[in-house]
Amino acid sequence: MKVAIFDFDGTLFPEETFPLMMRHLKTHPVHAPKYRRFISKILPVYLAYKLKLYPEQKMKEYSMRSYISSFGRSSKIDIQQFFAQLGDEMSQNLSEAVVQRLKQHSKDGYYIMLVSGAFEPLLYSVTKDIDFDCIIGTSIPFKNKEIDKHTPVIHIQGERKNANIFAQLANHDVDWQNSYAYGDSYSDLSVLELVGNPVAVKPEPRLLEIATKRNWEILS
Repeated sequence: MKVAIFDFDGTLFPEETFPLMMRHLKTHPVHAPKYRRFISKILPVYLAYKLKLYPEQKMKEYSMRSYISSFGRSSKIDIQQFFAQLGDEMSQNLSEAVVQRLKQHSKDGYYIMLVSGAFEPLLYSVTKDIDFDCIIGTSIPFKNKEIDKHTPVIHIQGERKNANIFAQLANHDVDWQNSYAYGDSYSDLSVLELVGNPVAVKPEPRLLEIATKRNWEILS
């Protein structure tokens, strides 16, 4: 089996998701009051990160956890509706070039995977009109149909992406050499290195340097 693995932020979706989530929360007619609670939690950590006193990956994970915790014990339905509204907007702005690659891989019989640190309800909403065989994202813990405040949010990034990919494909014989992976940032490197056909999509400078040295395909 051959796989085609797609990143989301900066790849399938040409922008970063988190600023859009912040705006959506800030301007939401129901949930806007939660924005101040979220900012008060994230600001000290973000400033420490900008001063290079806090690692980027830990900052991102803390941000994701703080975002969800600002919703308190909101219901699962409320959270799904919240992300569905944002997803409907974002789905109109997907990268046409990447979508075409995805469709071609699907026609060619590849197992199509979306692997991202974005929240799963958002990923499912944005890509509701695209056929993925598997979507892996950051899950939101629920208990009794409400947010479970006692279960931490595990942000899917870095090596966690690889671990989830391997877990999903554990029962399959994967032809990694003839598989594809698409990503835009240095943090996608571990996934790109899994396959024989890595594709850097409008790569950030660090990934561009690596992709150029290794003669990887660059999709711009």
